[in-house]
Amino acid sequence: MSDTPVKQQNTAAYYMQAVISFAIAALAVGIGVYRLEASAWVRAFLAVSVLYLTTSAFTLAKVVRDRQEAGQIVSRVDQARLEKLLAEHDPFQKL
Repeated sequence: MSDTPVKQQNTAAYYMQAVISFAIAALAVGIGVYRLEASAWVRAFLAVSVLYLTTSAFTLAKVVRDRQEAGQIVSRVDQARLEKLLAEHDPFQKL
């Protein structure tokens, strides 16, 4: 009687699309910074900025995912406790 949510799995095609999309975006930014008509210091600053932004995005995605997974675990524990209490409760028991 428990309505446990179905765990959604990403397909291999979706995973590859995400990887390829990230690679194309990173390559495009890298080429853009390299071909920029500016001094080497400006290009280096932009390259480091892009790397910092990329690592920050990965960190943010991980933190959001971890928080969501922690919430699901707490929800499952609460659901199991409630189901145990309901299973042990006898409404016809004399007081």
